[in-house]
Amino acid sequence: MSTVLLIVIAITAIISFIGFQNTGIFEKYKFNVGAIKNNGEYIRLLSAGFLHADLMHLLLNMYVLYSFGPPVLEAFGTVGFLIIYFGAILLGNLFSLYLYKNQYWYSAIGASGGVSGIIFASVALYPDLIKIGIIFLPPELSLPGYIFGFLYFAYSVYMMLNPRQHDNIGHAAHLGGAFFGLVYAVATLPQVAVGNAMYLGIMALPLIYMGYQVFVKKRIG
Repeated sequence: MSTVLLIVIAITAIISFIGFQNTGIFEKYKFNVGAIKNNGEYIRLLSAGFLHADLMHLLLNMYVLYSFGPPVLEAFGTVGFLIIYFGAILLGNLFSLYLYKNQYWYSAIGASGGVSGIIFASVALYPDLIKIGIIFLPPELSLPGYIFGFLYFAYSVYMMLNPRQHDNIGHAAHLGGAFFGLVYAVATLPQVAVGNAMYLGIMALPLIYMGYQVFVKKRIG
């Protein structure tokens, strides 16, 4: 197991536990549209990735990162892994800021944007080989990576287009992070795009719908 992966997990866990016990720190560093736009607190674009709602939220994100981190490290190296992880957090939150720029109440926390980037970098490499299990279902019902990707994007797009106050789950950040990981993998290893074009095309269908809703119909903004 790579040292850098364990360091990222350890730092995230420590900061999350501090946030659990200190509401002031939690509120100061979570993603919040109003605080970023009114006060210029852009640190929240990154710091929100180190905060979690509760222990289960933290454990789930770190377990998934622990599971999917090694193949990404093997394929892209330490620098590539860090670019994907933190780039996905930043892009996911920037995407959220763009989408909800007029909804000053909108808040979110969690490393899920970065974790999504790591997952989809893996899926881009092995869309039909990677099997992703669903909690409480037997392993034999695991989904191929590209099917999971399609469902993940579809769910994230739906929730992103229908935000709920006090939800605190960054669906747009998940989507932006996953997109960053996918695009980074394809841009870095272009042969992946050629060999997996059909699978990537299936995963991209919800993104096309999202683009129509956001940029043509201006549904959010």
